[in-house]
Amino acid sequence: MIKIGLLGLGTVGSGVYKIINDNRESIEQKVGTELKIEKILVSDTNKKRSVEINKELLTDQAENILENPEIDLVVELIGGEEPAYSYVKKAIDNNKSVITANKLIIAKHGSEILKAANQNNVQISFEGSVAGGIPIIRPLKESLVASNINNIYGILNGTTNYILTKMTEEKKEFKEVLKEAQELGYAESDPTSDISGLDAAYKIAILSSITFETYVNINSVYSEGIEDITLTDIKVADELGYVIKLLAIAKKQNEGIDIRVHPAFISKKHPLALVNGVYNAIYLNGEIVGDIMSYGKGAGQMPTGSAVVADIIQTAKDIHYNRPNIYSNESTLKHMVIDIDEIKNLFYLRVLVNDKPGVMSEVTEILGNNQVSLASVLQKHRLSPVVPLDLVTHPVREENLNNSLKELKTLNNVKSIESVIRVIEDF
Repeated sequence: MIKIGLLGLGTVGSGVYKIINDNRESIEQKVGTELKIEKILVSDTNKKRSVEINKELLTDQAENILENPEIDLVVELIGGEEPAYSYVKKAIDNNKSVITANKLIIAKHGSEILKAANQNNVQISFEGSVAGGIPIIRPLKESLVASNINNIYGILNGTTNYILTKMTEEKKEFKEVLKEAQELGYAESDPTSDISGLDAAYKIAILSSITFETYVNINSVYSEGIEDITLTDIKVADELGYVIKLLAIAKKQNEGIDIRVHPAFISKKHPLALVNGVYNAIYLNGEIVGDIMSYGKGAGQMPTGSAVVADIIQTAKDIHYNRPNIYSNESTLKHMVIDIDEIKNLFYLRVLVNDKPGVMSEVTEILGNNQVSLASVLQKHRLSPVVPLDLVTHPVREENLNNSLKELKTLNNVKSIESVIRVIEDF
């Protein structure tokens, strides 16, 4: 028998409990032995639950799980950094295997957690920490290990993808759609982590660490959110044959890893352009396997619960048959994260200028002096003394582009730089 302690009985915790109870017979056949949920940590043992549960299983004292010698496997589903990280470390130090869906602690403390798991000869699994119900971490460790994956492009945050989809389809501004998303429960009351790109940054850091067999410090991951994306940007993208998505990107280069999160124009013809609503997708390119895309719901009670239960089944099976865990291997390779200033991208620029002769030449002179060449220029005249210039550059170093923008802002005829959005065409 494998005894389990659950830390948390919120949305995902309730889903995990329900999946195990409703599918106990088939799960135990897969594991090869009986599973028993021994204790569940909650903040309030008297609170009414969305699932029927024996109150004797509940405890508000973490020690009743972390220090219980009968519990073999701890499942951390409380989220956040603390006390989750401390609970995970204590469980490992007490020789318990751990499963978590906590992207934050894996992204920030993964190296320490894996080291502790190795030292204590226990297992750590975290499939649910990235892309909910989409199987990606175990495939990267197992099925794709010989494929030499070099590029990862992901839509890894359902909230931002929902917002951008609604802006595109219903021609609504960001703030209006964000409010709708909060009312529907797709966005938190404080949506900062999602819309700033930080949530996606945690996830791409985890995927990069696994794929490139290295430790990626979350503080080295450049992230930019969707707060400044306007309906005008959406419309211009459409006119130029693109859609806007919040992309998480990781590419192995000779000089290091190019890893970043930001909004981007991507061609309507690319498979990622068709990923809409709250769905996530991960697009991989490998030297041997070529292109692969995984698609599905990236969050929610059952998608994430499914990933967690899959980890429970595999980990319980490994414990039962005394097999080592593939996730407990520490990364030994070292890769430098390339500074964002050194990365080359195409850019879409929207610049508001005075409608006067010679203004365009002033703009192009500054761009040219900074080695920024233009691929296309779209100028739409308005009944106003100020007109927009919609520009798309050829590939340019970010530092050169930023130097150009600083100089453009000093021109009297440049009223404002409304938008700066990367264009991704090198999938």
